[in-house]
Amino acid sequence: MNELALSLDTVWMLLAAMLVFWMQPGFALCEAGFTRSKNTVNILMKNFVDFMLGSLLFFFFGFGFMFGSDGAGFIGAPNWGDLSFYKGDLPVEGFLIFETVFCATSATIVSGAMAERTKFSMYLVYSAIISLIIYPVEGHWTWGGGWLAGLGFHDFAGSAIVHSVGGVLALIGAIALGPRRGKYGKDGKSRAIPGHNLALAALGVFILWLGWFGFNPGSQLAASGAVNRTAISHVFLTTNLSAVAGGVATMFLTWMKYGKPSLSLTLNGILAGLVGITAGCDVVSPVGSVVIGLLCGIVLVFAIEFVDHKLHIDDPVGAFSVHGVCGILGTVLTGLLALDGGALYGGGWQLFGVQCLGILVIDLWAAICGFLLFFGIKKLHGLRVEARVEEEGLDIYEHGESCYN
Repeated sequence: MNELALSLDTVWMLLAAMLVFWMQPGFALCEAGFTRSKNTVNILMKNFVDFMLGSLLFFFFGFGFMFGSDGAGFIGAPNWGDLSFYKGDLPVEGFLIFETVFCATSATIVSGAMAERTKFSMYLVYSAIISLIIYPVEGHWTWGGGWLAGLGFHDFAGSAIVHSVGGVLALIGAIALGPRRGKYGKDGKSRAIPGHNLALAALGVFILWLGWFGFNPGSQLAASGAVNRTAISHVFLTTNLSAVAGGVATMFLTWMKYGKPSLSLTLNGILAGLVGITAGCDVVSPVGSVVIGLLCGIVLVFAIEFVDHKLHIDDPVGAFSVHGVCGILGTVLTGLLALDGGALYGGGWQLFGVQCLGILVIDLWAAICGFLLFFGIKKLHGLRVEARVEEEGLDIYEHGESCYN
């Protein structure tokens, strides 16, 4: 019976990994749809590169950095492609694949905020650094059994570890690059640069939504037995409720604020709800998940507006607002709404304090690394394409081909 249970758990983990991998085309289509047609090849290429480079680097080095040394120290030891150091009930090869697809997700988030103006060669550099160093180090502190895990920090599937890190890096990258040409007028007012295909963006969000059912329930890493089958069913429910609540909140808020319900913002509202629930999907109630989704869907609209109109930071797909802001919000709300230990459920403020400390340290690490990485590249080699390349499109100049012929 134990062998049967382990086999079932292994199959569940691998199926979940496949669903999370399926989020890569979701990100690609979403980003492509929200940007202009002249840069579509470049965007698709970047999403392939994230997974290709990330898989190799995480296999040879990142897996050891994240899970090596039994959680001790600042960073684990590099494994040099040797997986024998990891001890667990499930096959290490399967667990490696599961963690690899999460690593690739964090790197992919950055792509959207820096779209339409980044040198492809430099994208290879920073995508590699994220997968090799930035993500594995903070992952070592948490999922790797490090010091934050020892304090009781709770991030079930990655609101902080994956999404907020990607969002913060996206913000720093967008600042280093500067806005797209024509985004802001001489008077400082923001000008809309519409994406070329909302149908692609909508399909991308549907794919991401599906992938999230591997992202969150899959993080249970088991399906056998009453406890696990109940847990993954609960996580499926809370994940979906938060997504729909986020979409509904954004739809009605944009309807009231702008006079019409915005599809593009509603799509991001759904993603905001999904990002927000990812930290506490296993410990909050279904009603709590609705609350998290509603708050994320509302905050998203104001975050996008603030970043664009007040800070004058050009984030074409709203990556920082969706993944950064809502990743932070979801992590903190877990400390309030967790059924066991949440401040609003009589658990005191310890979990809330640990959640605040954890998200602060994780995102401070991401911000420092992002500043050194992006401004270092900008100073040493240049991060942005020439004006002519940006105006005529990265597809032809960077890749020698066009998506639409």
